[in-house]
Amino acid sequence: MTNVVVVGSQWGDEGKGKIVDWLSERADIVVRFQGGHNAGHTLVIDGVSYKLSLLPSGIVRGKLSVIGNGVVVDPHALVAEIAKLEAQGIKISPDVLRIADNATLILSLHRELDGMREDAASNSGTKIGTTRRGIGPAYEDKVGRRAIRVMDLADMETLSGKVDRLLTHHNALRRGLGADEVSHATIMEELTSVAERVLPYRETVWELLDAERRKGSRILFEGAQGSLLDIDHGTYPFVTSSNTVAGQAAAGSGMGPGSLGYILGITKAYTTRVGEGPFPTELNDEIGQFLGEKGHEFGTVTGRKRRCGWFDAALVRQSVATNGITGIALTKLDVLDGLDELKICVGYMLDGKRIDHLPASQGAQARVEPIFVTLEGWKESTVGARKWADLPAQAIKYVRQVEELIGAPVALLSTSPERDDTILVTDPFED
Repeated sequence: MTNVVVVGSQWGDEGKGKIVDWLSERADIVVRFQGGHNAGHTLVIDGVSYKLSLLPSGIVRGKLSVIGNGVVVDPHALVAEIAKLEAQGIKISPDVLRIADNATLILSLHRELDGMREDAASNSGTKIGTTRRGIGPAYEDKVGRRAIRVMDLADMETLSGKVDRLLTHHNALRRGLGADEVSHATIMEELTSVAERVLPYRETVWELLDAERRKGSRILFEGAQGSLLDIDHGTYPFVTSSNTVAGQAAAGSGMGPGSLGYILGITKAYTTRVGEGPFPTELNDEIGQFLGEKGHEFGTVTGRKRRCGWFDAALVRQSVATNGITGIALTKLDVLDGLDELKICVGYMLDGKRIDHLPASQGAQARVEPIFVTLEGWKESTVGARKWADLPAQAIKYVRQVEELIGAPVALLSTSPERDDTILVTDPFED
C-alpha cells in the first residue's frame, strides 16, 4: 500500500473532486496541502451535488480530513462552508476535520487588496484574473513573516501586537492605492468573532500525519487548481500564488517527500482555462462552444465561463515531468461524444522553429502556434461506461494516443460525473 497525491495536470477544473471522492473510500485520511477557497470541487453522490472550496473532499465521506499548513484559510468562509454542508446532512466535528495550527489566515484586508489590484490592473491591461478572494495577498504576508496564523487565535494578547505589525504594512499600501486605512479594532473584531468556531479544529498536523504514517494509514493528498497554475512552473504571471505541483504535498502538510507514493495526475480529455493567460489550443468557434455547453464548463467558485480547447499533450507531458506523475485519471471523455474529428496538440511552432514544450517567457507563450494531429471521432455514447468493452473503438484509440503522447498511462477513466462511472485500470493505493 502507498500514499497517493492527486494533482491537476492542466489549468485546473480537471475533475479532481470526483476522483478524490472515489479514492477516499480507499483512504483513511484526506489532506489539502495548498491553495485556499479560490478553487472548487463538485462531488455528485447519489444525485446530490456537494460544492467544496476549502474543505477536503473526504469530509463528505466522513473520512478524517486535514487542512495542511500550505493552505491559506479564510476563517469566515470556512465557518460558512461547514454550515452549508451541515445543512445538507454532513456532520462536521473535530473527529473528522483538523486544521494545521500554523496555517495562514485570510482576512478582509487581503480580499480588499486583491480586488483593488485587479481593478487597477484592468485599467492598464495587465489583469491576472484572480478570484478576488485574498489568496495572493495572504501568501505575500506569509512570506513577509507578518501573517496571522490559526494558532494566533488562541493568544489574544500576542495577537494584538501581530495585528499592529500587519497593519503597518497594509495601511501603507492602502494609502498608496487611495483607500481608507483599516483600524486595529476592526481586524481584532473580525478575528475574535470567529476564533471560538475555528480553534476546536486546530491540530499539530505534521505530528498527526507522522503518527498515522507510522500506523500504516492510507493518506490521500488533495491539490487545488492545476499544475499549469503553479507559481514557479505555470504560465507566469497568469498563475495562482502557491506551488500546485505534487512536491508541495510534502511541504504543505509537514510530511517528508519519502512519504509520497503514487502521483495521480487528473487530466481532462480536452483543455479548459478560467481567467487570463495563454491558451494555445483555445477554440473560439462552435466546437469550443459545444465543449463548454456539454461539459458544463462554469467555475464552481466563481461561476465564470471556462475557455475551452483541444487536448494539449505537450502541456500535459510537461506536467508529467514537473510532478513526477505515475499515472493519470482521464476525465470527461464523454464530452467528446458526437464530434466528427478530434485534434491533439503535440508541440508548437515558435518563430519558425518547432519546440516540444511551452516556453517560460510570457512573450514567447503568446507567439506559439499549436501543431495538431487529427483523429477520427465517434458517434456512440461513452456516458456511464465502466469497462473498456463499453467504449467505442475510436474512443479507445484516442485514449491510447493520449497515453503515448504524454508519456504516462491511464490509471482511471471517468465517463460521467457519477462516482461509480469509472473504469479502473490501476488502483493507486495498491500500486
